[in-house]
Amino acid sequence: RRHTRYISVTGVQTCALPIYPRTLLQLEARFSTEKACRDYLFQLRWPEGFRCPKCMHEKAWLVSGVLFECARCHYKASVTVGTIFERTRTPLMKWFRAIWLVTSQKSGASALNLKQSLGLGSYETAWTWLHKLRRAMVRPGRDRLSGIIEVDETYIGGEKPGKRGRGAEGKALVLILAQEGGNRIGRIRLQRVPDASGNSL
Repeated sequence: RRHTRYISVTGVQTCALPIYPRTLLQLEARFSTEKACRDYLFQLRWPEGFRCPKCMHEKAWLVSGVLFECARCHYKASVTVGTIFERTRTPLMKWFRAIWLVTSQKSGASALNLKQSLGLGSYETAWTWLHKLRRAMVRPGRDRLSGIIEVDETYIGGEKPGKRGRGAEGKALVLILAQEGGNRIGRIRLQRVPDASGNSL
């Protein structure tokens, strides 16, 4: 085919995933091109080599550098379908840097931090990115907390005139649970609750 390349990826993409970068220099070296980012996503999606999502065939054409067209049924598959990168027009390199910023900082990343570090056009864009990444970091079917659990609640919301603390208007009550983890805080859970009654907590 013109402008396409016939490939068999069985046996090519079977290496173990590299350790995720711990420093900015490692990040820049590991994900310096769009191809490097797509290769990494390929390994996550098909760790034992390409398999057509429709017919499970092992061979495909690489179309336009981003789509894999099955050699048997011609179904077009992408490494970004079903991910937060699906249909994005932003380079994956920038997304990967955003992920690194959010996951590597002990105190967490703010929308303003993302905007300044990545050169995003607006605070609203950075805020959207940050919350999209935070949602993606929640593991479906995650284990329940166990052992000794510390429980507390707090009110979240901007400063407003009037009553403070419990009963204040325009505040959201959030329940916080932290699992003891030795000398540090273990796994945590947060959830909005309607009130601070014993039953709700």
